[in-house]
Amino acid sequence: MTYDETLEYLYQSAPMFQQVGSSAYKEGMENSFLIDKHLNYPHTRYKTIHVAGTNGKGSTSHLLASVLQEAGYKTGLYTSPHLLDFRERIKVNGEMIDKAFVVDFIERHRAFFESVQPSFFELTTGMAFAYFAEQQVDVAVIEVGLGGRLDCTNVITPVISIITNISFDHIQLLGNTLTAIAKEKAGIIKPDVPVVIGEAKGEVEDFFKGLSSLNNLIIFAQEQKNILSAKLLPSGCWEFETPDYPGLVCELGGWTQEKNAATVLCAINILKKSIFSLSSEAVYRGFRYVVENTGLMGRWQIVGQCPKIVLDTGHNVAGIEYIVRQLQSEKYDRLHIVFGMVNDKDITSVLRLLPQEAEYYFTQASIPRALDAHLLAKQAMEFDLKGKVYPTVNEAFSAAKRQAAEKDFIFVGGSTFVVADALKIMNYEL
Repeated sequence: MTYDETLEYLYQSAPMFQQVGSSAYKEGMENSFLIDKHLNYPHTRYKTIHVAGTNGKGSTSHLLASVLQEAGYKTGLYTSPHLLDFRERIKVNGEMIDKAFVVDFIERHRAFFESVQPSFFELTTGMAFAYFAEQQVDVAVIEVGLGGRLDCTNVITPVISIITNISFDHIQLLGNTLTAIAKEKAGIIKPDVPVVIGEAKGEVEDFFKGLSSLNNLIIFAQEQKNILSAKLLPSGCWEFETPDYPGLVCELGGWTQEKNAATVLCAINILKKSIFSLSSEAVYRGFRYVVENTGLMGRWQIVGQCPKIVLDTGHNVAGIEYIVRQLQSEKYDRLHIVFGMVNDKDITSVLRLLPQEAEYYFTQASIPRALDAHLLAKQAMEFDLKGKVYPTVNEAFSAAKRQAAEKDFIFVGGSTFVVADALKIMNYEL
C-alpha cells in the first residue's frame, strides 16, 4: 500500500474518536496488553513520562519534550489529536514519524490487528511505542488520550506521572462529577513513581490529598510557588519570574500557560534530581523555542495582524473561560468570532460564557462529530449571541476576514477541528 492508502485503511478499519466520537472508544485494556505483547513491549526500552488531565496536557507534554530535547536527549512525543497530518501524533526530536514506517508497520502487523480489531487509538499507540523503540529514543513523553485508568497508554510505567487539572469533559465516558473524573485520571498513578498534580481545588484537591496520604510521592505544583509573577509580552510570549529561572520566556501564548508552566517546572525539579541532567540553559531554550522544537499549533496561535487573528483549540468550559478572559484583555474596535463545536460537548455551558458584544460566524468543522451550525446558532440566540451561519469553516473564516477592519480582532475556535480547518485554509505548513 502507499502511504495515502495506508491512512485510508487506518481510518476505515479503526475509526478515530475525533471523527465519530464515543462509538470509536473501546473500554478496557485487553487490546492494549495484547498489542503490547505482540510488539514485544517496546516502551520498556526507553524512559517514559506520562501526562494526563482535562486541559493543558498537550502544552505540558510539548514543553517537557522541548526541554528534554534541548538537554540533548533523543525525545519521543506522542500526542493527540492531530490538526493537519496524522504524523503530528508521533514525533522524535520534533520530526514527524516517517511515512515509510507507517506503511511498513501496518503491512507487517495487519493480520494481527484484523484478528484483534483494535480502536484507532489502540493501534496508533502501539505504532508510536514501536517507532520510539526503533529510533532508540532516550525518553518519550506520552500524552493520555482519554481519561487515564483505561487509556491504552496506561501500559507504561513512567519515571514520572503528571495530571495537569480536572474539569468537566467527556462526562458520558469518565463520569459526571469532578471526583469521578479525577479517579479516572488518577488511574495512571503507579507505585513508587512520583506524581505532579498541576492544579486541584475543592473536592478534587481533597481526593488527591487522600491519595497522597498513601503515597508521599504526590506533589502539588500549586503549592510549590514556582512562578512568582507573569507578564504577557507584546510578541504574545509569556515572561515568568521564577526562583530558579528569572526572566523565563515561554513561546506559548494563552492565559492557561502560566499554570502549565508551573506544572512543568515542578516536574523538571523532580526529573533533574536523579533521572535527567537538565541545565538552566536547556530549560530556558526549551520554553523559548517550544513551537520551533515540537511543532505545536493552536495554543493562542497568532496567525495574522491588522486585523489580529488568533486560533485556539480550547473547547470545554474550563478552556473557554480562559479564552474569554484573554479576549477581554485585548484591545480592538470590533470582535469577530468564528465558532463551531462538536456534538458531544456541554454546549449550553460554553455558550453562556461567550461575549455578547462580538459578531459571530457560526460554522461546523469537516468531521462527522461537528455540531450542525444552524443548531449552534439557534442555541446561541438564547444567550444573545448574534451572527450568521456558514456551512464551512472556509466560508465563515473568509467572511470574517472580509468584514474585519485593521483594528478589529478575529478569533477562531470552539473546537480543535475548527482550528484544523482554518489552518488548512491558510495552507499552514508543518
